[in-house]
Amino acid sequence: MDFTFTEEQQAAAEAARGVFSGVAPDGVPSPAFTRGPVADDFDRALWARLADADLLSLLLDEEHGGAGLDAVALCLVLRESAKVLARVPLLESSAAAAAVQAFGGPEAKSALLTRAGRGETVLTVAAHGRTGHDAPELAVTARRDGSVWVLDGVQTAVPWAYDADLVVVPAHTGDDRSVLALVPRGHEGTSLAEQTSTTGERLGELRLDSARVPGRDVITADGAWDWLRGLLTTGTCALALGLGERVLRMTSDYAGQRSQFGHPIATFQAVAVQAADRYIDLRAMEVTLWQAAWRLDSGTPGALPASGDIAVAKIWASEGVRRVVQTAQHLHGGFGADIDHPLHRYHAWAKHLELSLGPAAAHEEALGDLLAAHTLS
Repeated sequence: MDFTFTEEQQAAAEAARGVFSGVAPDGVPSPAFTRGPVADDFDRALWARLADADLLSLLLDEEHGGAGLDAVALCLVLRESAKVLARVPLLESSAAAAAVQAFGGPEAKSALLTRAGRGETVLTVAAHGRTGHDAPELAVTARRDGSVWVLDGVQTAVPWAYDADLVVVPAHTGDDRSVLALVPRGHEGTSLAEQTSTTGERLGELRLDSARVPGRDVITADGAWDWLRGLLTTGTCALALGLGERVLRMTSDYAGQRSQFGHPIATFQAVAVQAADRYIDLRAMEVTLWQAAWRLDSGTPGALPASGDIAVAKIWASEGVRRVVQTAQHLHGGFGADIDHPLHRYHAWAKHLELSLGPAAAHEEALGDLLAAHTLS
């Protein structure tokens, strides 16, 4: 395999660096010290700049105004966005639009994709189930009633639920198949209850009570949800990598300036060893991320399914990003605990990403099951 980025992928990353160069995360306190979320809406001005730079349509085909690029390109852009904690639904909207393009019907494609690529229609995904620990597709039931589908159930912690125009809701049918329903915000039979994430952003608990969705807005293709979940997870690993890289850079800069006993603490062996260990974590997170993103776009006959590579990426991302921010807080000393210092915000976001990815032990168990099944087949 060749992990050299193409010119188009590098151009996307360069454009992202240009857009995010003026974004600076501040020291907004965590939700433990505020009443409710830190903001009522995502960064609409930044969203507009991303649209102007054609970064919201990376995965869309040219006929829909997109660049026709792949998951690697999206992850390169997400990596840059996490370095500044960009408050935009870039991952969710891009992944949802890509799923509609890959598996949706012609009516859904014509109604959504061009507008999503221009940032005019914002999509998000309900991917956390009823409690955040169960399978999302099992939290909602879907049954046919003539030409419509009727949805019942609850999805918790839906990102950007109060701001997105459409929520992609995975659901299961009576024959144990998964479908994806495109549910408009405020749709009849739905309600939202406000929640606040570890990052301080506003989430929504989405309740569906006999919500009726037209058949044209329900994706029934086999494998659609598994593919979308894989892209969301890989994108989350990219966010963890970008955040970790920025935090390690912040730590390196601080350690080079902070002096003790007449010397920068970066010259102390204990500090250098800890920083080196975190650098190794980041390089492992990076190589497993590109492996997973590459596998999403290029299946290899006879190999493990892409879910195996995604599991490895999740193991490194969930553990690695936690170790990076913990070391950063330790080496920053008192500044690491100061809620007015930007590092505090990175720690909160890192914890949110870690919880979203889930514990490494669970991914190791899933990987073991995949390896065993592959060996026996």
